[in-house]
Amino acid sequence: MARTLLITAAIFVLSVLALAAAKPNFSGSWTMDRWRSFGLPRDMTQTVTVVQKDDRIEVETKLIQPNNERSVKDTYVLDGKEYDFTPLVAPNQPPATGKRTAIWLPGDRGIQVTDVTTAETEKGPVKTQTVRKWTISGQGELVVDMYVDNPNVSYEAKRIFIKQ
Repeated sequence: MARTLLITAAIFVLSVLALAAAKPNFSGSWTMDRWRSFGLPRDMTQTVTVVQKDDRIEVETKLIQPNNERSVKDTYVLDGKEYDFTPLVAPNQPPATGKRTAIWLPGDRGIQVTDVTTAETEKGPVKTQTVRKWTISGQGELVVDMYVDNPNVSYEAKRIFIKQ
């Protein structure tokens, strides 16, 4: 009896550890909870569609404002290597180049995506670093913490998405 109880307890502990160590799966369609998110225009809403396969994540973000809707597609390769990408720039802004690195967070709790972009301006090149941290909350929400730094501005934004 004691041996059976010990084996059952060991299986339970190993099962809990296996679940805790599983990488989060971000796949699905998500809608931003506007009232719990901050650091973006008040009239903006977002939806995100994520397709995750192993260490590759394809993201399509729809940015919705009155009289304006645009779609942005991104790819994150979670291998820690640096990749070139074309950053989105605001209308009437100079084009930019970008380098992106994406990794799993320690303990596979989520991902971290670091973009370094360079825009050529009349005053010379301006480099911006954007770090995004994606996690799944205890309530099953997608939480994206974003930190932006360049010589002119530093700010933090948080987006909370509900799965559809």
